[in-house]
Amino acid sequence: MDEHDWLARRFEGHRTHLRAVAYRMLGSLSEADDAVQEAWLRLSRSDSGVVDNLGGWLTTVVGRICLDMLRSRKSRPEEPVGAQLPDPIIGREGGIDPEHQALLADSVGLALLVVLDTLDPAERLAFVLHDMFALPFDEIAPIVGRSSAATRQLASRARRRLQGSPTVPDADLSRQRAVVDAFFAAARGGDFDALVSVLDPDVILRAEGGAAPAGTSRFVRGAATIASQALMFRSAGEGGELRPALVNGAAGMVVTKDSVPTTVFAFTVVGGKIAAIDILADPDRLAALDFEPLG
Repeated sequence: MDEHDWLARRFEGHRTHLRAVAYRMLGSLSEADDAVQEAWLRLSRSDSGVVDNLGGWLTTVVGRICLDMLRSRKSRPEEPVGAQLPDPIIGREGGIDPEHQALLADSVGLALLVVLDTLDPAERLAFVLHDMFALPFDEIAPIVGRSSAATRQLASRARRRLQGSPTVPDADLSRQRAVVDAFFAAARGGDFDALVSVLDPDVILRAEGGAAPAGTSRFVRGAATIASQALMFRSAGEGGELRPALVNGAAGMVVTKDSVPTTVFAFTVVGGKIAAIDILADPDRLAALDFEPLG
């Protein structure tokens, strides 16, 4: 085995971890893969013999790449109106494959990624690398060009932004499923009161694609307002099949028509009530997702 093959094998041992870091930073599976590939290119061009902790070195490199990508994303004048929902990770109920398990550790639900996307890029980096991957602030500080104390403050501000947001679902998956099934039964039956009963009073709904103009998102808050749109959910399933699925490890639903996924519903169930609903119905984005786990 020559030096290049030896280095490539060592890198592959860190790929899953690096992809998990990049996914939390970017919320995009394709961009996460691009960031990991760029990290490999930088490693292959560097003097790896002077790297004592390869895993730590690669983590900081991926972090720096993702920070640049986030800053570039925010500076684009052609960015679509409204926040773009993160890429959901679809899994079969009854289990998540090992690769998905690594990506979804620490309850990385869609709702959490949506809130992370509201952070300043440097705040997001500090929070993700320190709070999710236990990287010391003195190792994160050079990436953001701040002192260790200032970097600590970035993570602290990020935590304050996350407080009170419905981002971590109930641990009982079967309970989640019961609430989600009750929601769809009420929605398809047009039962307003039953819908309100399973929704948190301050429930948030975010939707991208579908009837909305291309490249835009919709945002609705409040149980009564969302329940009043029951016909939207009912029509979302008409002519199609509702298929239970795990969406970022939580109980969700995929609507298919002629075996083609048309809508993904992600739910955040907190305290037995639906606290957040994220809907992705953009055909171009859905076509790029992996629905193979659904069989």
